[in-house]
Amino acid sequence: MIHNNKLPVQTRFYYGWVIVAIAAMGVFFSGPGQTYSISIFIDAYLEHFGWSSTLVSTMYLFATLLAGFLLFLVGRLVDKYGQRKMTVIIAVILGITCVFNSFLLGPVMLFFGLFMLRLFGQGSMTLIPGTLVPQWFVSKRGRALSFMAFGSFLSAAALPPFNAWLIDQVGWQMSWLVWAAFLFFLFVPLAYFFIRNKPEDVGLLPDNAVKETLDSKNSNDVSEERWTMQEAMKTKQFWLLLFCVSVPSMVNTGIVFHFVPILAESGIERTQAAFVLSIMAIVSFPVTFLAGFLVERMKVNYMIALSFLGQIGIMVILVYTDSYTGAIIFGIARGIVGGFEAISLGIVWPNFFGRANIGSIKGASMTVMVIGSAFGPLPFALAYDYFSSYQEILYLMMLFPFIGMIFAFISNKPNRSKEKITQVS
Repeated sequence: MIHNNKLPVQTRFYYGWVIVAIAAMGVFFSGPGQTYSISIFIDAYLEHFGWSSTLVSTMYLFATLLAGFLLFLVGRLVDKYGQRKMTVIIAVILGITCVFNSFLLGPVMLFFGLFMLRLFGQGSMTLIPGTLVPQWFVSKRGRALSFMAFGSFLSAAALPPFNAWLIDQVGWQMSWLVWAAFLFFLFVPLAYFFIRNKPEDVGLLPDNAVKETLDSKNSNDVSEERWTMQEAMKTKQFWLLLFCVSVPSMVNTGIVFHFVPILAESGIERTQAAFVLSIMAIVSFPVTFLAGFLVERMKVNYMIALSFLGQIGIMVILVYTDSYTGAIIFGIARGIVGGFEAISLGIVWPNFFGRANIGSIKGASMTVMVIGSAFGPLPFALAYDYFSSYQEILYLMMLFPFIGMIFAFISNKPNRSKEKITQVS
């Protein structure tokens, strides 16, 4: 039996980087529950069962909503039981979920299959790695999260074509079983063997700091304020940032969900649209490294504000895209903005509220993100039905990143002692 208070292997480098690698794998294996992966299976369902697109979209909406409302419970369980135990449990359940999805027979099973994919895949398998890495890094948290984000971008780039190929080769039922096998026999053993909840559990300190560094009055790298969930909720920053987190999940999911028909208005084919989606992920990957280093040197709320300004810009590009070249330019621009967006929105919670209760606090953030993603596709569909075009809804959606930019700009890091004084007075 492996004890949690010992390192499983001795490394010549800081063990936190092993944690980052496993966390990146965790984010990668959230893929079966992500929109970019599920969308490939949805096409197969429509062909196999003859379901209407409206039926599947409705099931997707309510399944994602229910998953979002329950996700905060996962955050609380992470704080209670730790990332190692929860990663293994969630990954096993996600594997079982993949098995369940291989036996779909009707709309009711589809709903529960989508619900479990969104809760345990898109939600939990993104939430837990995002709370694990901040436990191991403070001063180098930005670059650590940028390396972790590699798993996300690799998943987004690889899974759509891989799923399409897999379904063509063995069918959608067997494809789900392949993903279950990956989870059961690859990720779960690695997570169980290598993950440790925090460096203090194995005699280390965040960023590989030493005791002398801690005692030095010139360094406070690993000393962070210990906010509780209740304390965080009493700050205006918590609520403003929750809105900020909801914006990209809603807007980006809406665009990606309808990306093929949006580009089809400009005569761009499905395969070309799929390539543009891959470009976004490919470009985002190197940008996250730049963002990771920059966020260690500037206020994270300013970076969030800049990313929202970029979001408005890329939506303008999409509105005026009328050629495949224009679509590629949009993909590159979206990849750049996405890289800064992913790092800044991931690091803001531990930077503002510390790592002591990061599971509960980030769990609330993930709940809002999942709910936002649930509502993303619907306004685009309704607008298209009314206007017979997507341009109007793209203009309207620009309002959300504009408001988010203002909210992020005024959300400076809260001071726990001052907040307590304010609450008492």
